[in-house]
Amino acid sequence: MLMDKKMTNSVITISPDIQSGSPVFAGTRVPVKSFFDYISSGETIDKYLEDYPYIRKEQVYSLLSLLGKILLKNMETIFHEDFD
Repeated sequence: MLMDKKMTNSVITISPDIQSGSPVFAGTRVPVKSFFDYISSGETIDKYLEDYPYIRKEQVYSLLSLLGKILLKNMETIFHEDFD
């Protein structure tokens, strides 16, 4: 699906005009993927915030909370698809 308009909430912005439509932290041009790249490589949240000073700790925790809610809401579907 092509995105032709901006989608925004208090945590994430998706716009074709910002980072080619990749999800970014709201109010920034910093891709959300950058956070997960850091965490998956063993870096800490504090190190990420040090390297990306335009991101506030509250934004990271809001992102984790949002994604946790999405995961929990869809967990049965996600795991059911893994076992098919």
